[in-house]
Amino acid sequence: MEEKKYLKLNDIEAYKISFALSNHIWDIVISWSISPKNTVGQQYATAADSISANISEGFGRYGKKDKIKFYRYAQGYMYESFN
Repeated sequence: MEEKKYLKLNDIEAYKISFALSNHIWDIVISWSISPKNTVGQQYATAADSISANISEGFGRYGKKDKIKFYRYAQGYMYESFN
Protein backbone atom coordinates (compact mmCIF):
# COMPACT_ATOMS: atom_id res chain seq x y z
CA MET A 1 0.00 0.00 0.00
CA GLU A 2 1.36 3.37 -1.04
CA GLU A 3 1.79 6.00 1.69
CA LYS A 4 -0.12 9.25 1.11
CA LYS A 5 1.88 12.42 0.77
CA TYR A 6 0.43 15.49 2.39
CA LEU A 7 1.24 19.03 1.38
CA LYS A 8 3.26 20.88 4.00
CA LEU A 9 3.58 24.61 4.41
CA ASN A 10 7.28 24.54 3.51
CA ASP A 11 6.38 22.84 0.22
CA ILE A 12 4.66 26.02 -0.96
CA GLU A 13 7.11 28.06 -3.01
CA ALA A 14 5.28 31.38 -2.43
CA TYR A 15 5.62 30.86 1.33
CA LYS A 16 9.33 30.09 1.15
CA ILE A 17 10.01 33.12 -1.06
CA SER A 18 7.94 35.52 1.05
CA PHE A 19 9.53 34.26 4.28
CA ALA A 20 13.04 34.76 2.85
CA LEU A 21 12.02 38.21 1.57
CA SER A 22 10.79 39.33 4.99
CA ASN A 23 14.00 38.16 6.64
CA HIS A 24 16.04 40.04 4.03
CA ILE A 25 13.98 43.21 4.53
CA TRP A 26 14.43 43.00 8.32
CA ASP A 27 18.21 42.72 7.83
CA ILE A 28 18.16 45.90 5.75
CA VAL A 29 15.78 47.90 7.97
CA ILE A 30 17.71 47.08 11.15
CA SER A 31 20.75 48.90 9.74
CA TRP A 32 18.81 52.16 9.19
CA SER A 33 18.98 55.13 11.55
CA ILE A 34 16.25 55.62 14.17
CA SER A 35 13.83 57.94 12.35
CA PRO A 36 13.50 56.03 9.05
CA LYS A 37 13.51 52.71 10.92
CA ASN A 38 10.61 53.77 13.16
CA THR A 39 8.49 55.19 10.35
CA VAL A 40 8.90 53.71 6.88
CA GLY A 41 11.04 50.76 7.92
CA GLN A 42 8.63 49.43 10.51
CA GLN A 43 5.66 49.60 8.13
CA TYR A 44 7.67 48.04 5.29
CA ALA A 45 8.97 45.17 7.42
CA THR A 46 5.52 44.51 8.93
CA ALA A 47 3.92 44.39 5.47
CA ALA A 48 6.57 41.96 4.25
CA ASP A 49 6.14 39.78 7.36
CA SER A 50 2.40 39.72 6.80
CA ILE A 51 2.73 38.08 3.38
CA SER A 52 4.13 34.81 4.72
CA ALA A 53 2.01 35.06 7.89
CA ASN A 54 -1.21 35.20 5.88
CA ILE A 55 -0.14 32.40 3.56
CA SER A 56 0.51 30.33 6.65
CA GLU A 57 -2.83 31.31 8.19
CA GLY A 58 -4.70 30.43 5.00
CA PHE A 59 -2.88 27.12 4.74
CA GLY A 60 -4.13 26.16 8.20
CA ARG A 61 -7.78 26.84 7.39
CA TYR A 62 -10.16 24.10 6.24
CA GLY A 63 -12.83 26.04 4.38
CA LYS A 64 -12.13 27.17 0.83
CA LYS A 65 -13.57 30.67 1.35
CA ASP A 66 -11.57 31.10 4.53
CA LYS A 67 -8.35 30.05 2.77
CA ILE A 68 -8.98 32.43 -0.10
CA LYS A 69 -9.60 35.32 2.31
CA PHE A 70 -6.14 34.95 3.86
CA TYR A 71 -4.46 34.44 0.49
CA ARG A 72 -6.04 37.71 -0.66
CA TYR A 73 -4.74 39.43 2.47
CA ALA A 74 -1.27 38.11 1.59
CA GLN A 75 -1.65 39.49 -1.92
CA GLY A 76 -2.62 42.90 -0.53
CA TYR A 77 0.46 42.97 1.71
CA MET A 78 2.57 41.97 -1.27
CA TYR A 79 1.32 45.00 -3.19
CA GLU A 80 1.93 47.20 -0.15
CA SER A 81 5.51 45.94 0.05
CA PHE A 82 6.18 46.81 -3.58
CA ASN A 83 5.00 50.43 -3.27
